[in-house]
Amino acid sequence: MRLPIILDTDPGIDDAAAIAAALFAPELDLKLMTTVAGNVSLEKTTRNALQLLHFWNANIPVAQGAATPLLRPLRDAASVHGESGMEGYHFVEHQRQPLAKPAFQAIRDVLMASPEPVTLVAIGPLTNIALLLSHYPECQFNIRRLVMMGGSAGRGNFTPNAEFNIAIDPEAAARVFASGLEIVMCGLDVTNHATLTPDYLATLPAGNQTGKMLHALFSHYRSGSMATGLRMHDLCAIAWLVRPQIFTLQSCFVAVETQGTYTAGTTVVDIDGRLGKPANAQVALGIDIDAFRAWVAEVFSKAP
Repeated sequence: MRLPIILDTDPGIDDAAAIAAALFAPELDLKLMTTVAGNVSLEKTTRNALQLLHFWNANIPVAQGAATPLLRPLRDAASVHGESGMEGYHFVEHQRQPLAKPAFQAIRDVLMASPEPVTLVAIGPLTNIALLLSHYPECQFNIRRLVMMGGSAGRGNFTPNAEFNIAIDPEAAARVFASGLEIVMCGLDVTNHATLTPDYLATLPAGNQTGKMLHALFSHYRSGSMATGLRMHDLCAIAWLVRPQIFTLQSCFVAVETQGTYTAGTTVVDIDGRLGKPANAQVALGIDIDAFRAWVAEVFSKAP
């Protein structure tokens, strides 16, 4: 039985790698992709999602989500992913369009129609998930869990304390962590270590068309470098779905700081139980890097 998933994403170069894995990991059944503003604007993340699905000739519906965070202006990561969000590869023209309904409604429709609970996978800011839970609380019964890339039990990568996806929309993240959903958080504690090596990256163009395309994108990706290795943040969320045993998780209470002048977007991960609150997330704190790299190579090799 393949695991039904909905992927909420803001492509983004490492998102492209995660989408490849979501499509070609034989254990997964991708039902819907939704887009959110994050790495670049909503218009660009939606265009990038449609281009990738056209590249793979994948018949997955795409719904366009939130163009801005719940309460804040959008800040993006074009400095990391390039102005388009996917610099480095020329995608062919196509006629694909997103669904004529917003992401949170499309997610609800898939959840309510599904005969079994669906796993939500969020690898961008959590705006769409917060909107879903606010507008359609009745659909929560059919969410198996939320697996997310975001947050950190230590330092940040966008502000000193905050990881990018959470920092972009802290209010949405706070709402999601308070929702009662079962949450698996793959944050910087593991994603900073989830690198692909220069030796492996150099082999990608010879493998298949997907390898050629990803290599071209990776050459323009500025989270690490082709010479030192690249951090595959978003791939960790997909890896956990199919290889949970390569991660070390701890149940923790996680709060999201929304008020702090310098700390907004910080995930306060209570590893030692000092706050005396019940755990609301399983937080990935360790990863078997060799096993992760072996799985990535395996899943990329299954792509066309």
